[in-house]
Amino acid sequence: MSTEVKVPALPESVSEATVVTWHKQPGDAVERDENLVDLETDKVVLEVPAPEDGVLGEILKPEGETVTAGEVVATLGEGEGAAAPAAAAESSSADAAPTVAEPNAAAAPAMPAGESPALSPAVRHLVDEHGLDPSRIPATGRNGRILKEDVLRYIEQGGGQAEAPSTPAPAPASAPAGETAAPATPAAAMPTGEREERRVPMTRLRQRIAERLVEAQQTAAMLTTFNEVNMQPVMDIRSRYKDQFVKTHDTKLGFMSFFVKAAVEALKRFPAVNASIDGTDILYHGYYDIGIAVSTERGLMVPVLRDADQLSFAEIEAAIADFGQRAQQGKIEIDELTGGTFTITNGGIFGSLVSTPILNPPQSGILGMHKIQERPMAENGQVVVRPMMYLAHSYDHRIIDGKEAVQFLVTIKDMLEDPARLLLEV
Repeated sequence: MSTEVKVPALPESVSEATVVTWHKQPGDAVERDENLVDLETDKVVLEVPAPEDGVLGEILKPEGETVTAGEVVATLGEGEGAAAPAAAAESSSADAAPTVAEPNAAAAPAMPAGESPALSPAVRHLVDEHGLDPSRIPATGRNGRILKEDVLRYIEQGGGQAEAPSTPAPAPASAPAGETAAPATPAAAMPTGEREERRVPMTRLRQRIAERLVEAQQTAAMLTTFNEVNMQPVMDIRSRYKDQFVKTHDTKLGFMSFFVKAAVEALKRFPAVNASIDGTDILYHGYYDIGIAVSTERGLMVPVLRDADQLSFAEIEAAIADFGQRAQQGKIEIDELTGGTFTITNGGIFGSLVSTPILNPPQSGILGMHKIQERPMAENGQVVVRPMMYLAHSYDHRIIDGKEAVQFLVTIKDMLEDPARLLLEV
């Protein structure tokens, strides 16, 4: 008797998902609650566990297929431990036939020629980016799966270069007898070899991001105002207390907690920045749910820090670190990505000096952080070098006037240049 493996209930407002990776193949033994397949939605990656122990039968929805909630993706047959005899047989045959393996491939055997192993989204991205052959990559994961570390190790060992096509340049043709060779004229070098193009479908997360960004630009009257802040006071506090902070709270003291605290205080003074438009009404929020932009290999995600005004510096830093870790693992829940009232994005970690962030609808404001750059500044009639950062505040001009937008950004600047204000709320 076989058991159907169905797509679980999808998050609210999500109607379909895409089959990303099958972790088991037909005939493999599975245990109850073991992850069989990954499904990608607009926001998160869902895992479909095995409903019971048994052997995976037919896969009805291969990778790349679109599925809906409750749809059958595979069947599960009775039986357990089916993989053990097969493994024992493989082991005995391996002992009977001696093999010589390369030192780099000692971790796991290479895939048979022409056979492509199942790849996770992160691994597939690396393989496609570097034009690698998955069958040549030694796998160290469970059941011969290729891990991200395996791909990186393979690239470091020169595996990607070994697969690059090499086409010898054609020899110049000899001039026919009786003809005088024309004088050489400079010409642009023509590319040799294959000029590869790859067509890769956009992930559902990337498609959703594109839709939201276009929606924001088409519906909101977006303007951006800029200011710069002297980060020296904040850096002095971090340098003075970072070791003690880690010992006390078991988390690092970063910049984001200062920006979150400063943004919350500025939002309290300018409620319009913490509001949103609902039809013909303006909805003022009496709480402060701050979205923190996190960059992942799948795309940009904005998990929400709930009730940020009630959190301490340590709680904010711990929550942001947890968001970053789980976002990379694809374990952010759908409810953690909805309901924010204001967003902070950090382009500075990538080296950006100035940018114009796009609103995260239906929010009316977003704060852009940038790279800290040392520059000569005039202070008290003297030129000094200070670590400066440009701040960008994009806002919806439909409900926020320019005066409020500028004063909001100046308030954040004042809070950061004199962090004691964050404690005294002045």
